[in-house]
Amino acid sequence: MGRVEAIWITDEGSAPMESQESVQAVANRGIRGDRYMRGTGYYSPYDVCETTFIESEAIEAIRDEQGIDLSDGRHRRNFVTSGVAVHDLLDQRFRVGRAVFEGTRPRPPCVHVEQVAGEEGVSRALTDGRGGICARVAESGRVESGDELEVLGPVEDPDGLIQAIRERVTGG
Repeated sequence: MGRVEAIWITDEGSAPMESQESVQAVANRGIRGDRYMRGTGYYSPYDVCETTFIESEAIEAIRDEQGIDLSDGRHRRNFVTSGVAVHDLLDQRFRVGRAVFEGTRPRPPCVHVEQVAGEEGVSRALTDGRGGICARVAESGRVESGDELEVLGPVEDPDGLIQAIRERVTGG
């Protein structure tokens, strides 16, 4: 079983991420106060993840292997976890705190994350499965730093999930 080590949000695209002790995850919307729920993210409305997860182990490996310390939130992901391979959460329902999420797709790095981080090599460091995943909020609830992450089982209707994401992004 994994757990949440850190939580990060920002209210607008390109703004620095801010550490949070707890957040409210809102079903089919995202995290209250975060850029993508507010529609102010850099990629809004075209490439939106309701929430993102990254492994603390990936952040540590990047620091150890490449000398880039992303522990200050420059990875641009919402939840930093430990003890679980986040890619194993794809097409899975999982509970964190009082919220339930569904892993939807990998979140690869982009040029924008490197520009905002202000350090050469950040985008490259987040490749090879280290960029984390996107997840949909299936059931609203509070998530706190230190909460356990429990896998509930496979998403029962992955095709319906994909359609719901398409409709949200396209507005219809």
